[in-house]
Amino acid sequence: MDAAIDGVHVADTPSGQVPVVLVGVADTTDVLPIFVAFEKALAIRRGLDAEDTPRPFTHDLLLDAVEELGGRVEAVEITGLEEGTYIAELRLATPRGSVTLDARPSDSLALAARTGAPISVARSVFDAGKRETDAFTDLRDIRAVTE
Repeated sequence: MDAAIDGVHVADTPSGQVPVVLVGVADTTDVLPIFVAFEKALAIRRGLDAEDTPRPFTHDLLLDAVEELGGRVEAVEITGLEEGTYIAELRLATPRGSVTLDARPSDSLALAARTGAPISVARSVFDAGKRETDAFTDLRDIRAVTE
C-alpha cells in the first residue's frame, strides 16, 4: 500500500513524552502510528524539513556514503509486525544491482524523508496497527516540543 509520513508528533503519557510518526496510506483516513525514540523522530523531522546542519547526523552520513558509492535509496517498505515491533526493508539501487536491507522503520523513514523515496506498508501490517486519525489530533508537532 502506498504510504507517506503524515507527521511527527509527541504524545504526553503518564511516563513522559513519547514521539510518534504517523504514516498515512493512500485511499484511507486511518494512519499507522509508529512510536520511536526522540532522536529518530528528530531525524525524520529534519529530513522532512530539509534542514541543513553544520555537521552530518547519522542518517545524513549513511545517505552520503550510499551516494558516494554510486547508490541511491529506491524505496522503504514496512513489512512486518513482530511482538509489537515494526519491521522494515530498505531497498537500495547500487552499481551491482538492487539490494534489500533489514532496517528499523524509523531509520528507513528518516532516509525516505531525505530522499523522497517511496514508502509502502504491507496491507496486513497496516490492518493490524491502523488507528483513526482523530485519535492523534491533540498531539503536538515535535517542533513545538523541541524549540
